[in-house]
Amino acid sequence: MPKITVLLADDHAVVAEGLRSLLESTFELVGVVHDGRALLEAVATTRPDVIVTDISMPMLNGLDAIRQIKVLRPSARILVLTMHRDAQMAVEAFRAGASGYALKISPGEELIDAITVVAQGRPYAASLLGKDVITLLMEAGRQPEGDATPLTLRQREVLQLIAEGKTMKEVATILGISPRTAESHKYEIMQVLGVNTTAALVQYAIRRKMISNEA
Repeated sequence: MPKITVLLADDHAVVAEGLRSLLESTFELVGVVHDGRALLEAVATTRPDVIVTDISMPMLNGLDAIRQIKVLRPSARILVLTMHRDAQMAVEAFRAGASGYALKISPGEELIDAITVVAQGRPYAASLLGKDVITLLMEAGRQPEGDATPLTLRQREVLQLIAEGKTMKEVATILGISPRTAESHKYEIMQVLGVNTTAALVQYAIRRKMISNEA
């Protein structure tokens, strides 16, 4: 029987290498990437059975990467692997299109089980989240995502890059738009969020887990 193919996305090189050793013992690891945009490209070229991704990643956070992957490849099976032991974050991940939610603090054997379950087309939620929360997550995964954020996907892309310290010219280059369009998006984001400083945008991005406190 062929091994399950896995694509891993994690922005911490040390963590990614540790996970590589664990995953290669059981699965066929087809790639390791360190940001959300690289993840989108790798999904298109490797077409893995299971995508394992963190949430807080540079260039494009894991949740928005999941949303874009599910548009391009609706059948994709995606397991979120994160430090965020947060029921609401897990709900948002399932609504974005994740098939499972695992925690980095769980034993390695649990990650192996999680990938296997997701590869079989079944939902998975970390045991540390508790049974009641797991039920909530499964229900959330069957509901429309709704207005989890007032911003469009493009606006969230622009916001994350601004929060990471990119200039508007750099934002425009990364997204393939004109600097004027990038500036227009920034103005609209400020209007929607009711803020008038870049610092306020950064704080919003941190609260939404679009970037980490370290960033």
